[in-house]
Amino acid sequence: MMPPRTTPEIGGMGHSLKRKEDPRFIRGKGTYVDDVQLPGMLYLDIVRSPFAHARIKKIDASRALAVPGVLAVITGQDLAKYNLHWMPTLMSDTQMVLPVEKVMYQAQEVAAVLATDRYLAADGVDAVEVEYEPLPVVVDPRKALEPGAPVLRTDKKDKKDNHIWHWEWGDRAATDRAFQGADVTVKEDIYLPRIHVASIETCGCVAHFDKVTGKLTVWMTTQAPHAIRTVFALVAGHVGLEEHKIRIISPDIGGGFGGKVPVYPGYVIAVAASVLTGKPVKWIEDRMENLQADSFARDYHITAELAATRDGRLTALRIKTLADHGYADAAANPSKFPAGLFHICTGSYDFKAAHVEVDGAYTNKPPGGIAYRCSFRVTEAVHTIERMADLMAHQLGMDPAEFRLKNFIKPEQFPYRSALGWEYDSGDYAGALRKAMEKIGYANLRREQAEKRQRGELMGIGISSFTEIVGAGPSKHFDILGLKMFDSCEIRIHPTGKAIARFGTKSQGQGHETTYAQILAEELGIPAKDIQVEEGDTDTAPYGLGTYASRSTPVAGAAAAMAARKIRDKARKLAAHLLEAAEEDLLWEPGKFSVKGAPGRAKTIQEIAFAAYTNHPQGMEAGLEAVSYYDPPSLTYPFGSYICVVDVDKGTGEVKVRRFVAVDDCGNIINPMIVEGQIHGGLTMGLAPALYEEISYDEQGNIRGGSFIDYLVPTAVETPKWETDKTCTPSPHHPLGAKGVGESATVGAPAAIANAVVDALWHLGVRHVDIPITPAKVWKLLREHGVTE
Repeated sequence: MMPPRTTPEIGGMGHSLKRKEDPRFIRGKGTYVDDVQLPGMLYLDIVRSPFAHARIKKIDASRALAVPGVLAVITGQDLAKYNLHWMPTLMSDTQMVLPVEKVMYQAQEVAAVLATDRYLAADGVDAVEVEYEPLPVVVDPRKALEPGAPVLRTDKKDKKDNHIWHWEWGDRAATDRAFQGADVTVKEDIYLPRIHVASIETCGCVAHFDKVTGKLTVWMTTQAPHAIRTVFALVAGHVGLEEHKIRIISPDIGGGFGGKVPVYPGYVIAVAASVLTGKPVKWIEDRMENLQADSFARDYHITAELAATRDGRLTALRIKTLADHGYADAAANPSKFPAGLFHICTGSYDFKAAHVEVDGAYTNKPPGGIAYRCSFRVTEAVHTIERMADLMAHQLGMDPAEFRLKNFIKPEQFPYRSALGWEYDSGDYAGALRKAMEKIGYANLRREQAEKRQRGELMGIGISSFTEIVGAGPSKHFDILGLKMFDSCEIRIHPTGKAIARFGTKSQGQGHETTYAQILAEELGIPAKDIQVEEGDTDTAPYGLGTYASRSTPVAGAAAAMAARKIRDKARKLAAHLLEAAEEDLLWEPGKFSVKGAPGRAKTIQEIAFAAYTNHPQGMEAGLEAVSYYDPPSLTYPFGSYICVVDVDKGTGEVKVRRFVAVDDCGNIINPMIVEGQIHGGLTMGLAPALYEEISYDEQGNIRGGSFIDYLVPTAVETPKWETDKTCTPSPHHPLGAKGVGESATVGAPAAIANAVVDALWHLGVRHVDIPITPAKVWKLLREHGVTE
């Protein structure tokens, strides 16, 4: 790791500063949306569909309107009068706000009740009577694409099927030739089911339209306040809500993980209700609404093939995937690729040929996609290539570690252009894997496994050597509804040398107030404790595209460094004036300029800041401020090697993670303690889909996993002791050499656990198990192979 260049008192990069935001959180003094209370505020609750597909024959609000305190029942017909019953998605599809004809998934919004009290609104919801005519339900995307399947999006003129899009990437002909000439090939069907982020805080908002000023203020749980403001203006500009009349405030957020990027119907209805009534309106989801109706992740049906030489050299990768997007493609995916960054699927390996194709399908499920601490389908890509690498290694009779070491991209090959066109920045993949093998005692574990297998015990060792891709984004690859992806930082140095910095991102618990302050401390030498960081208010923060996909450090962090360097350039001119020296004769070290050869002649950044307002040269503008809008030249590529050891109970099928070693490389580290916390949290969010979490549907579209009764979020009891370590290869794509780390562990962990389970069962003939690997699935496999106790 890069040694710190600043003192602990300044607290630049490499110092484990305690988080500046934690004093208010650990005292319970954070301000979340539900803490916002305004005079005369009304409350919104939502009627939801019990059917996955049905025509709405009648909505009778009379009993609801008879409930004391219930003021109105809002339907799709009401919104249609203002053309607000549909809204665009981030993928240029359309999504209902409230239906006027039919519902498309169970738990879809059907109507909204406005009342003077939250519980009265809930009573009103119970009293609304809706008459439905059930329609045929399609929950399997393969059946959705069969000829004769019911066409779901009848709102789309001339739509004759449920196919959304086809996308492919790579050299198909070269890949096919490589497979034809391969010594060995393996093929596997892999399904990654729907999962949900299940943040501590659900989604919600308080909308307040001031009829006097004509201004709308919305406090809401969004990871991207500026983009949301623009979307609101695009949707409702025709009714007078223009962008300069909209203010979005995103206060403290209790976890986002991608689930708070989309615009949900509840937000739009609350805004419409406030505009019509002139009253503040609050809408807060309950837990089951959050799980059942908000954006999801995964739901990818993958068929993958690998080709290799007889001596274990990988030659080609071929993947076909069917993506289930529910009834609308509402993925929070700002890339120019419909399947996000799935074509990072060549992973850490030096392929000469690869081809990937993905088709999207409509089904009777909630819309969305990708929301689960992952950069736009990277987890799906990593899981696929790491499962397939393990499968090929076993097929060849090679040790999975030896196989990976033989096929890794070598350090001297960077910058490396993958077979699917990505330019990797830097890495030492073999170094990370060898460090993990040494830390866990890999050779001894293999001997232990052999001994246990002799005794009939089931022990597995799984490896995942992943490469991520983060930093959305270069505007050549990313935009939101045409808004190019960049991010921003605005710095203002006060006369006393203290500072305020505002960003276009929004923390949901990542520790931005500390990390950004440390970047500025590193660049300017102003102590991190003297730097106030603000985000989340569109009236004060510079325009940015928000926080998700591990983009804050790679993009907004870089903007902070670039803005600070502008300030330093002006500070040099001020120092030259104060020291009566030429600019080129000054030396910079964090916190001061000194004259070459005369270190005693120096001016601190605080003295320079005071001069910027009191003693600047004639003709120079006063003040010490700068802003940067940073469009990264390329993405960054964090990586790591994880090794997991599991024991499988033959009597119950239960999988116990006995040890898990994670070696991560996220380039230069800003705050080691925060990075460690990100990795620990990410590993637990990787354990969850590997063993516990799944949302599924029966043939009628009834949800399973729609509450915490059957959506199993791991607790401290299920979480093993994580053993972590690091390597460091700075990124040349970032001004600070940082790469981002918020999602690496979530991306890399599931494959390590799945590979360990298959490794434990390989000698029985088991070749693959889809996640989540539940005791029931494992017990069934054991029973089929005659080894249950």
